[in-house]
Amino acid sequence: MLNPKNLANGQEQHESFRSSVTRKAAVQYDYRHTDGELFSCVKPTLEACRQAKENWISKKEGTK
Repeated sequence: MLNPKNLANGQEQHESFRSSVTRKAAVQYDYRHTDGELFSCVKPTLEACRQAKENWISKKEGTK
């Protein structure tokens, strides 16, 4: 079980699981930005989670 309280700034954690509702594989992903803000998402793949994080960072920094 993931615990975002344990994340240091700039650190990520992820866990794969199978949804009991959809029966599809998914990844829960947490990332704590260097400013301390937490980003969390659930996507089908780790790559999709990391892309969502990059989009969030770009938007947060005003580069998109």
